[in-house]
Amino acid sequence: MPRPTEPSAAPGFALDGRASWIRLGISLLAAGVGGGAMWSIVVLLPAMEAEFGVDRGEASLAYSATMIGFALGSLGVGRSVDRFGIGPAMGVSALLAAAAYAGSAMTGDFLVLAGLQFLIGVGGAATFGPLVADISLWFGRRRGLAVAVVAAGNYLAGVIWPLVLAPLVELYGWREATWTLAAAMVLLLGPLSLLLHARVPAEAEGEAAAAAQAARRSAGFTPGGLQALLCIAGIACCLAMATPQIHVVAMCVDLGYGPTAGAGMLSLMLAGGIVSRLASGVIADRIGGAPTLLIGSVGQMISLALYLPFDGLVPLYVVSLIFGLSQGGVIPSYAIIVREMLPAREAGARVGLVIMATIFGMAAGGWMAGWIHDLSGSYKMAFLNGVAWNAVNIALISFLILKANNARTRAVAA
Repeated sequence: MPRPTEPSAAPGFALDGRASWIRLGISLLAAGVGGGAMWSIVVLLPAMEAEFGVDRGEASLAYSATMIGFALGSLGVGRSVDRFGIGPAMGVSALLAAAAYAGSAMTGDFLVLAGLQFLIGVGGAATFGPLVADISLWFGRRRGLAVAVVAAGNYLAGVIWPLVLAPLVELYGWREATWTLAAAMVLLLGPLSLLLHARVPAEAEGEAAAAAQAARRSAGFTPGGLQALLCIAGIACCLAMATPQIHVVAMCVDLGYGPTAGAGMLSLMLAGGIVSRLASGVIADRIGGAPTLLIGSVGQMISLALYLPFDGLVPLYVVSLIFGLSQGGVIPSYAIIVREMLPAREAGARVGLVIMATIFGMAAGGWMAGWIHDLSGSYKMAFLNGVAWNAVNIALISFLILKANNARTRAVAA
């Protein structure tokens, strides 16, 4: 599906210009700092569990609360970004996250802690979907790469924050590590938000909206229809994605390799995801968001299927790397499609809605894989379930591409 024609820049403003690239660097830093909201709980949870004397299921409520907050925050903060810009929205989110971290460090009640984790998720959401939506407004020819770079910041946070927090937890305890996170939100994310207060001129947004409307009409979709298709596709792909991302450590424990091997596979998976996100951005700038998404989804399904015949340690490391290299570009591709085919002035809310759908898909997929494992006694059926949901995603994106191509063919014939 060819990419829509890019709008020309408004007077005094240049898409892909120097200001855009500076903003991209600042946004990547912000994504890396704010991404701690999603990944920190994974490191802190065992120590919290031990101190509060709760079992693993109860302790997982804190992680679930974080992800629910992240999902709802993606939509809520996205709407505020459309109205006020990413700078003010991120500044408020940073203060919210900092206050919630401080409260977590002081509370003696686990249920209060779980509630505060929800607020941490809401605050951290500003540095993923809404930030991706914002940077997409500043680029035209290199929009795919820019979106991929900012989206990779979340995986970068997943690599860096555990390395920072784990020694702090071991030496001083989880409460002191949480105070470090609160300080980072105020001292790092707060100032970065001040550097992002500038907004794209209204004229440039208007031209982008006209180009997106023309692309959407040529594909034969209404805004609501396209939004619904992307949300359903996002849920389907993340129901599949969740099995290895959430259960690889537990799977290694079941196989007798221990949690350290599983953690190594997860790190390798995330590193591959960073490479995949950057590569997908370059590809999307050449062929468009939907074909790039289809390529990533097919690769993800193949790599999920590769988990079925292998259970050796080295093969599982290799398959985990292949999975990371396949799926990393999937989520950013949704944001690129939104910007190619939906109104620019609604980018924050619309990208946020799709991101919210994908996070709910991850949450449901993680639970579903565990439930299937308990019923069947292994992860084989869980991976088959993932392959099936991945096929649904491929069918939906193929439908999008085929409908767009057919509509364009009819227009040319007429």
